[in-house]
Amino acid sequence: MFDILMYLFENFIHSETEIRVDQDELTEELVRAGFHHDEIYKALAWLEKLAALQETDIKPYFCKNINSSLSRIYTHEEQMRLDIECRGFLLFLEQVGVLDASTREMVIDRVMEIDSNEFCLEDMKWVVLMVLFNVPGKENAYAQMEDLLFDESDGTLH
Repeated sequence: MFDILMYLFENFIHSETEIRVDQDELTEELVRAGFHHDEIYKALAWLEKLAALQETDIKPYFCKNINSSLSRIYTHEEQMRLDIECRGFLLFLEQVGVLDASTREMVIDRVMEIDSNEFCLEDMKWVVLMVLFNVPGKENAYAQMEDLLFDESDGTLH
């Protein structure tokens, strides 16, 4: 499933072509690319849930005057999926202003829905990019995240 998300992100993020909204056509393209139907449907459901997160306003659930010294408490399931490296990187992204509480929670929500036993920090970085790319008004945060991750000389992730 994560491979499909990466395929879609890499093929459509910098494309001048309009992203296809016809699910059948997109499914056919993914099958031609070698992906299985079950995994395709899981990936498309993941993307639909990401889009739905944009439409829900989770900000009212946060304190008005959040103290920057407060820490997020992770559930046992979140700790099992997000190792100490991932949690530390999320904290770092908040500290440098790439993520706010809302986008952090969106990232955690999407990470928890990834169907993979081998999730790592590099995968989470891509999830952060996908979330920021899909949230209106987060263009600067997306660009900052790209700057943090991509080496300008050869365009690869650090």
